[in-house]
Amino acid sequence: MTYQPSALQLQREAAKRRASRRSTLIALSSTLAVGFLLVLVITGAQGYEMVKNSFFNWHYAKQAMPSVFHGLLLNLRVLIIAEFFVLLLGLLIAIARTTTSPVLYPVRLVATIYTDLFRGLPLLLVLLLVGLGIPGLRISWIPNSAVVLGTVALVLTYSAYVAEVIRAGIEGVNPTQRQAARALGLTQSQTLEHVVLPQAFRNVTPPLLNDLVSLQKDSGLISVLGAVDAIRAAGIQTAQSFNFTPYLVAGALFVLLTIPLTRFTDWLTRKQDARQRAQGQW
Repeated sequence: MTYQPSALQLQREAAKRRASRRSTLIALSSTLAVGFLLVLVITGAQGYEMVKNSFFNWHYAKQAMPSVFHGLLLNLRVLIIAEFFVLLLGLLIAIARTTTSPVLYPVRLVATIYTDLFRGLPLLLVLLLVGLGIPGLRISWIPNSAVVLGTVALVLTYSAYVAEVIRAGIEGVNPTQRQAARALGLTQSQTLEHVVLPQAFRNVTPPLLNDLVSLQKDSGLISVLGAVDAIRAAGIQTAQSFNFTPYLVAGALFVLLTIPLTRFTDWLTRKQDARQRAQGQW
């Protein structure tokens, strides 16, 4: 016998559909009204034509696109390399901060000081200290490349943030998981590798992806050291044309690069929340 919904159930579903259509119509109408008002305010401003020509000039946008895009490729390379070392160093710091052995107290102390220091320092200041201080040491085996030094500064800063995220994930694993693993004969390191870390990373994946989005944007700050990335390339084009459209081109490319990762992070967060709610119902 096939399932047949009752008349009351059909009425409820129809009411939900009507409410959904009404909400969509209201949202669309309010969005169009706000957008229309914004267009009126912006286009009616006294300096609208000047701003339009200075920031939205299609001629200068096409002219700047090749060099700005080439600079964006440098930002991508910096992002990939920095993210690898950020995750590695952040994981080591998080493990060091969660150790409970009295013998390892100096390691735990150094990890704590590191996170407190680099979470407190502005990234721009770290970039300047690393980019100007390390070359001043005149150590032959350390390259003076602005790209390398900028990547080092990004790794130093973001490792402190990522370490705290991973540490929260490790401490969020129920202690009974460790006890059960040890009861089965696993060593401390095996318990951490096979039991604790997989659960910790699963719980903190959305925050880690948010840090990746921030790192993706902040990779543009290496331009302060002279690296010709997307922002620096836009600045060069602006200096040549006295038009600010190249900066808008660089911003648009960064946004297009960030949106897919942001949407994936939101989707993953909703999926994780739904899974936790489903587990809580049992």
